[in-house]
Order: sequence, then structure tokens, then C-alpha cells
Amino acid sequence: MEKLLVFMVMLASCYAETQDLSGKAFVFQSETATDHVKLMTSKTNLSALTVCLRFKTALTRNYALFSLATPAISNDFLLFKNKEEGVVKVHVRDAGADFMALSVPPNAWHTVCTTWDSQDGTSQLWVDGKPTIKRFIHSGQPISDKPSTVLGQDQDNYGGGFETSQSFVGMMSRVHMWDYVLSPKEIQRYEEDSCFTPGNVFNWKALDYEVVGNILVEQEVM
Repeated sequence: MEKLLVFMVMLASCYAETQDLSGKAFVFQSETATDHVKLMTSKTNLSALTVCLRFKTALTRNYALFSLATPAISNDFLLFKNKEEGVVKVHVRDAGADFMALSVPPNAWHTVCTTWDSQDGTSQLWVDGKPTIKRFIHSGQPISDKPSTVLGQDQDNYGGGFETSQSFVGMMSRVHMWDYVLSPKEIQRYEEDSCFTPGNVFNWKALDYEVVGNILVEQEVM
């Protein structure tokens, strides 16, 4: 009986499946160094990328939204909201750039898309449909090797090294990732949730994911 109870607890806190999450959102309920969502993909080489997601939080401190690590580089791609007002940091291949003067007030839904291309090394953010300037981060090398991709935590090592002070608390939805840079028109379609091409790395409508900890999947409330 004791072994059965332990097994049931493990199932409740950690499960993996592929689902259409249309109209749903992950609800990160607690400041913790453990709770996160793992995303699984067979892709092992990214010479360019776009990541888009929607989120809502009341946090005014640092927090991680999207973290992709490889065995050699913990910050191979990281989308991180700094505690400074209006600052979002993007890391690629352990290099980073701050995007500043952004309007990301708490307690409101925001969409954010991030692009990066290894050919010229530039990255750009789109926040609520508005593009930033382009910033150089890293060029010449693709992201390669098996990725560990996590929502809601910053990986300080491959698959772990989380810190409570950087954990995300709030709601997150419509997570997509592509292995190319989306056009401005396609990003606008994502923003409007209207006839955009789903991600070919991660697709919210067919997401292979694993919940670890006390994170709920609920209806997305606007």
C-alpha cells in the first residue's frame, strides 16, 4: 500500500503527455525552486529560432519565462524578465542583450516573441505586437546538441540549478517555437491568434510536455 501511495504522488506531481492545449494555460502557483514545465522535442540543431508565448504575472522581481539549455551551455537560449522596469534580457549561447524601455505592466496579459539568427547574430523582441530595435547577441554557431527546455525557471545547469528568486508565478499559454525567424506579418498573426503557422519545434496545439510540481492546466481566462 505504501509503494502504491508513493507511485500515485509521483504521478500527480510529474507526468508527460502530448496534448492540444488550445484555450488552456499553465498556472504556476508558487515561488519555488522545483516547479516547472519541461518541453520535449527531437530537434537538436537550431541555426535560427523564434519563440512566442503569452503570460500574466503580478511579479515585479526577476523571473524566467523560457529556458533552453544544452549539456555544454546552460543559457543556450533564455528569455528573462529583469526586475528593472521595462527590461527583458535575451541570452543566446551564453551571451546576452537587454531590451529596454518596454511596457510590461503586471497583472495584465502580454504576448512576447523573440527571434534570433546565427548568420548575423541579431535578436529582436516583439512585445504585445510592437517590435524593438535589433540587438547583436551571438553569431556563427547554431544551438546544437540535445536541448533541455523549461518554462518558469532559469536553468543554471542542464535540467536544473533552479532558484526560487527567479521562478515564474502566474499564467502562461500559447507557447510556440520555430526553427527559423518568423516574418513580421507572421508574428502579427500570432499576436492576433489568427491563421498563423504553428511552431515546428514546440506547438501549443500538439505539445509534448511534462509538469513537475504544483502547476495546473486550466482554461485561459482573458
